[in-house]
Amino acid sequence: MLDVTLPGTGGTMPLKNRWLTCCLLRAEGKSVLIDCGEGTQIALKSAGRSVQRLDLLCFTHYHADHISGLPGLLLSMGLEGRTAPLRIAGPVGLENVVDGLRVIAPELPFELEYTELTAETEMLSAAGMEITAFAVNHTMPCYGYRLTLPRAGKFDAKKARENGVPMQVWGWLQKKETAVYQGTEYTREQVLGAPRRGITVTYCTDTRPVPAITQYAQNADLLILEGMYGDPEKIAKAVETRHMMFTEAAKIARDAGAKELWLTHYSPSLPDPETYLPLAQEIFPETVCPEDGRTVDLSYPE
Repeated sequence: MLDVTLPGTGGTMPLKNRWLTCCLLRAEGKSVLIDCGEGTQIALKSAGRSVQRLDLLCFTHYHADHISGLPGLLLSMGLEGRTAPLRIAGPVGLENVVDGLRVIAPELPFELEYTELTAETEMLSAAGMEITAFAVNHTMPCYGYRLTLPRAGKFDAKKARENGVPMQVWGWLQKKETAVYQGTEYTREQVLGAPRRGITVTYCTDTRPVPAITQYAQNADLLILEGMYGDPEKIAKAVETRHMMFTEAAKIARDAGAKELWLTHYSPSLPDPETYLPLAQEIFPETVCPEDGRTVDLSYPE
């Protein structure tokens, strides 16, 4: 199961009822956080979520509404007893950006480990998930993320016997990668069939529509895209600032064959996003406008 939460859904600046956009994904007892704007730790607490077991923090880009909450989050994690290293991934300049923000959080009881994204696509892994970072089109280097919780194949007794795997480790190998019995190591590939379809979430914000988004949103169980503007008259503004319209996000969801679309990163000039929701639903009916704290538990397909 993959738990997905949008603690905040706002873009540019927070409103009294809307924190800045971020996304928390939890699986196998660990989590991945995408972006950390002002107030993120408050939004997380309001949503009933913790980052004490955060395995990876991903930045889409370095505009303030996506990174300015980092110092407070790091300090709180330290005060709550974290000692394990924290991995952070983001575009070129990552360590310099974090160092600048850490002027007010210079001492932490845990190390920071950096993964700087430089290629058009980069592969990561965290919290049991396989993650693809892909470059998009904003006013500075910016990445979207495709996160997949894989699912192993079914146990195949015939295959296990043919590979000479003793029954004593059959159960173990359905849960773990390897097992040793009487001095011999066995792997789960020796007892399992082909991998089954996992759970995929694609998250992308602050960009114009580009083919890479559709590519990495293919057949996503949940697609989370920015809906900066809903009013059709805002299209020139969206193009100028390299953001997306509700209808543009809906077209991507339709073309990618996604199961559901969540819009996020609403402009502060958009106090009631649902006003323009029907425009998106005409293109992709499974479009919703989440409020802060929206959560879903995604299960493996049957």
